[in-house]
Amino acid sequence: GKEVVIANAIIAILTIGGQQLFSFFTFSCPCHVGQNLIYGLAFLGVPALILLVVGYALNNQTWRLVTGKRSPLQEETTPNQLLQCKLICFVLCSITGRALVAPVTWLAVTLINGSYYVCAMSEYVSVHYYGANPNVTASERRRILAAFPCSQLVPPELTRARDEVILLLRYQSQVAGWLLIAVVVITVFLSYCLASCFSPLSFLHFRYWSSYVHNEQELFDEATDQHSRLYAMQHVRKFFGFVPGSQNVKEIRIPSLREWQAISGLAFLKRVDEEHYDYSLLHDWALKEPVNGKYLKTDEDL
Repeated sequence: GKEVVIANAIIAILTIGGQQLFSFFTFSCPCHVGQNLIYGLAFLGVPALILLVVGYALNNQTWRLVTGKRSPLQEETTPNQLLQCKLICFVLCSITGRALVAPVTWLAVTLINGSYYVCAMSEYVSVHYYGANPNVTASERRRILAAFPCSQLVPPELTRARDEVILLLRYQSQVAGWLLIAVVVITVFLSYCLASCFSPLSFLHFRYWSSYVHNEQELFDEATDQHSRLYAMQHVRKFFGFVPGSQNVKEIRIPSLREWQAISGLAFLKRVDEEHYDYSLLHDWALKEPVNGKYLKTDEDL
């Protein structure tokens, strides 16, 4: 839908901006044998991996998929295991597609920029780019090549060779970046085509279904907020003797020390029976304790 496209576009733009700032302020090739590759690949791959994990974590479908899967009631509500497995695979593909937007953008932009790739691969360029074969050992040759990303460390007689090597590596990096973009675009397009071909719904029916799901989720969230507020209000009323926001409060309840102790501390979801839970210590107290205690009348003129 439009919202997904807009969200993905915003994520891609933010990733591009972050990559540019990240490269400008933090990236500085060490220009040393054995360190260039690790440093370049770390800057290329680690942020992409972090963005992938964050993409999974920020997707509500991820938590909907994993939450409560070990509950004993789960097996009772999903008798068709084959259908459930198909649905899980479909949702995982959808989640992965959304999560890959930021890391793929990062990889594509960094490859097109070329700085990380040049740093990582400079010492592995073929020796024929020196022109004449220099009379140096293999280790010395690698040391010289590793210094190529840092122009101030390259001897003047090797400036031309250095420029050729940098151009070659940037060419390789940018080609890889555009190939990555092409592969992703084609894969996404074919995925949507296949999904549409195997859809049991027509085009307009699918649009109606998407609109229904969106509206249902909005209404459900509103009802959840209102329902939980009204339910919590009953327990707060029982503890304090009034509801926040009430007009003309005649009296308030004074909780005892034992009651304060009962609702304080750490609490986990507590199972009451096979179908119901206590959501908090106040909830547990309100369901167990009778309505009594000390009340204090209020002065309406204050």
